[in-house]
Amino acid sequence: MKKKDVVFTVGMCVFMGVLWMAGELVMGLYIAVRPKTHLWWLIFIVGFTLTVNIWHSLIEDNSDIRDKRREKYERKVSGRKNRSKNKKKR
Repeated sequence: MKKKDVVFTVGMCVFMGVLWMAGELVMGLYIAVRPKTHLWWLIFIVGFTLTVNIWHSLIEDNSDIRDKRREKYERKVSGRKNRSKNKKKR
């Protein structure tokens, strides 16, 4: 796992934990619900968190796979093109 994957997973878990607690407070203080609703809320939060984390881990991130030599060449060539365009404008 890469560092940004770990940061995403930890951040997602913290956010969903806060969301779960907020839902529990709302259900406990303001909305009268059946006792099983608390269980279904927990199952929904855990399931959604797992689904998003698995989906995020399956996404291909090619930002680390870029060829540095190719990027250097592209910068060099684009710089030449920009310089030649500026000469033609003069």
